[in-house]
Amino acid sequence: MALRLGNRILVGGVAAVLLALAPCYPGVGDLRAQSAPAQTPGQIRPRPAEGRQPELPLPNIREYKPKSTLVVPQHPVARAKFPVIDIHSHHPTPITSEQFAKVVQAMDQQNLRLLINLSGGWGDRLRQGLDAIKNSPYPDRMVLFANVDFSNIGPGSGERLAKQLEADIKAGAKGFKVFKDLGLHEHKADGSRLKVDDPELDPIWETCARMNVPALIHIADPQMFFEPLDFSNERYLELSLYPGRRYQDRSKFPSFEELIGERDRMLAKHPNTRFILAHMGWHGSDLARLSRLMDRLPNVYVDIAAVLYDLGRQPRAAREFLIKYQDRVLFGKDSFQPDEYPYYWRTFETPDEYFDYYRDYHAFWKLYGLDLPDPVLKKLYYKNALRITPGLPRNGFPD
Repeated sequence: MALRLGNRILVGGVAAVLLALAPCYPGVGDLRAQSAPAQTPGQIRPRPAEGRQPELPLPNIREYKPKSTLVVPQHPVARAKFPVIDIHSHHPTPITSEQFAKVVQAMDQQNLRLLINLSGGWGDRLRQGLDAIKNSPYPDRMVLFANVDFSNIGPGSGERLAKQLEADIKAGAKGFKVFKDLGLHEHKADGSRLKVDDPELDPIWETCARMNVPALIHIADPQMFFEPLDFSNERYLELSLYPGRRYQDRSKFPSFEELIGERDRMLAKHPNTRFILAHMGWHGSDLARLSRLMDRLPNVYVDIAAVLYDLGRQPRAAREFLIKYQDRVLFGKDSFQPDEYPYYWRTFETPDEYFDYYRDYHAFWKLYGLDLPDPVLKKLYYKNALRITPGLPRNGFPD
């Protein structure tokens, strides 16, 4: 503890005594206002360099790339150990033959056996997409999930959309995908925000249960996208680069907790529907909270798309979670960037320490490998997807 008294600085016990006596003696209370800057909780004395100003030019956040002197074993993994189903991918619908050929070539290099294209659309577009896959040289390498149009929801909209979804599933869609617009951007016909748990949408979730297909839902976004935009926000760089990801304005957007509350009530209301929470439900940074949700709702599954930065910075907790819930976690990547997949293989398959993540605006920290057992890897990579998504092509998968 440090306290300034005139031109003198008192430290340690003397300062503490004076501050303790402040309420009893006039004038001494003013000393609190002169005390040194607040120290870290638990700190008992000033640290070296505290209060100093740098003499050298300071880099901006994207320029500071310190070269590590750490020497540890390195085991980059260019190809997944077992064939993989990517449950969370996005591609044009319908995909052209040239685009599909390039995608399959990249898939083969990574040991990606099957992609679930979540951007299937509905109606005629979906059917055109299904035909493009069926008539290609690769009919067993991609399937489509259907979507619905949540805009201008009013009385009777839920039944109408449920009928459309049923028709799309009968046409060949293997599941249903909900984009984050639900809850964040979509409004009802009366102008009010369309909430995730709006009863008008119940027929859609019930249709998924009746047709025995999973609903993969993206609700909300990372929690820090809703928090104050200051230097304590660990996604500050990303939010600086992408203004469309800023949800701080409560006059326009609900809070993170409001969205999650709506989601969880909807999940509980439909216990017969299998829900896959995209991006681990945005609870990758709080696995205890996600565990409580999954323990309470056995119809809930998660994919790990685009949250590798959270799993790789807590390797012991993440490994324990993935082993405990090994029957309920599915592999997903999100954007199809072939050069980014090896970071996933390395994180899941090796015990490597302190290696780079692939996007600095997602994470400025390093990753650590989880070294998952082979039986868990197989479930994560393909077995769980085959089990909870009926009708997926099964060619190329062992046991």
